Amino acid sequence: MKNLEPKGLWNAFYSLTQIPRPSGKRKEIADFLVSYGKSLGLETLQDEIGNVLIRKPASPGMENHPGVILQGHMDMVPQKNSDKMFDFEKDAIQAYVEPNGEWVTADGTTLGADNGIGVATAMAILADKEAVHPPLEAFFTVDEETGMYGANDLKPGWLKGKYLLNLDSETEGELYVGCAGGVDVTANFEYQPVETEQGDIALCVEVKGCKGGHSGCDIHLQRANAVKLLFRFLKEAVSNYEARLACVEGGSLRNAIPREAAAVITIPEECYQDVQDLVDRFEDLFLSEYDGVETDLHFTAREVECPKTEMPEDVQDFLIHAITLCPHGVYRCIPEAPDIVETSNNLAMISTKEKMVNNQMVHVVEVCCLTRSSVESRKDELASVIQSAFSLAGADVVLSGAYPGWKPNLQSALLKTMKETYSKEFGAEPRVIIIHAGLECGIIGSKYDGMEMISFGPTIEHPHSPDERVNIATVQKFYRFVQAALKAL
Repeated sequence: MKNLEPKGLWNAFYSLTQIPRPSGKRKEIADFLVSYGKSLGLETLQDEIGNVLIRKPASPGMENHPGVILQGHMDMVPQKNSDKMFDFEKDAIQAYVEPNGEWVTADGTTLGADNGIGVATAMAILADKEAVHPPLEAFFTVDEETGMYGANDLKPGWLKGKYLLNLDSETEGELYVGCAGGVDVTANFEYQPVETEQGDIALCVEVKGCKGGHSGCDIHLQRANAVKLLFRFLKEAVSNYEARLACVEGGSLRNAIPREAAAVITIPEECYQDVQDLVDRFEDLFLSEYDGVETDLHFTAREVECPKTEMPEDVQDFLIHAITLCPHGVYRCIPEAPDIVETSNNLAMISTKEKMVNNQMVHVVEVCCLTRSSVESRKDELASVIQSAFSLAGADVVLSGAYPGWKPNLQSALLKTMKETYSKEFGAEPRVIIIHAGLECGIIGSKYDGMEMISFGPTIEHPHSPDERVNIATVQKFYRFVQAALKAL
């Protein structure tokens, strides 16, 4: 990988793969970027939350041009295949060039091209003494993937540039000028467990092998949600085979479609074969429904040690009904552009845990959703629908982490220059797109009135999943475009 062109970019990206940087693990990657900026003799700043800003003076003759900001986020999504032994807090990403020579990917984990390629691009431009550019700032934010905390905590006045190039998009040849906003919806079911029925046995039922993917970019692909599949089974098992739910886990990130989910259930011993047959029928059903979409989906059950306690029957039933009712996927497309998603929800995570409430230990099932929309009122509407579904089921529901969408400015001077530059370099018109995924542009723009912004990047497939890979030829093209755009601005 280090021998690929442009070498400065790929060597910088290789360095990033060696630094564990899942969301929340900020210090090591931030320290690396601070050290990098200082090693180049450039003004390097870090704010209280950990964002890093590196300033590079303009090339001779461009001192009076408006300043440009190259912006990306430090963190990556930590997703791995279930059979992969890997610790995102400690281990380096095992990246490699695929045998066909066209893609860079990772061995059983996310690659971190989202947004490592963007960060590496800015690093390469900072180090390139031949690059021609206006006054330049490289701005690296923390924890974009878990809540855009770096952008949210950005102080007004820290950035000086007029134009911001967000390097966090995933299809070469497209210029993004707007994005959806989002809000987290979290429902908590508190309960005191009850004793398991004497003579019952326990099964662990698991959905595995779903493709998952980015809950913004991939939500329209109709991929399976492992949590929703599991609860379809649970509803029938509880209704017809006296199953009881002891605990449940599924999904791992708010902005990734759940790839795996598992539950421990208890059943009367005489129902064992019937439930195993039910598992087989549901696996056949899921494979039939997702034929051509999910190629490695598995639904299995295995006997495990019987737990001493399980959920109260009413909590179990309310939870199952709420998950069944909770929408997942595309809720509404833009009427004027029916191929573009306007509003969606990702039923992202479910977990069973214990916590202290009023000096008493209670059990909690927590359900997390990420609701997105490019229309603020639609976002609020769908979040309210989900809130009602869980509230009626007796859960405590909290809406948090709301962030604004990015309203497009199709008349901006930046967009005009970027389109002209792309056409001149490549002999083709770039597509101008409003993206359903969340970008930091909306948040940054709310703090810097009048700043013009564009988001673009190379082609990255399957971000937020272990199938993530980046196309080598488009990285070369992307870097050339960044260089040309800086010269034109």
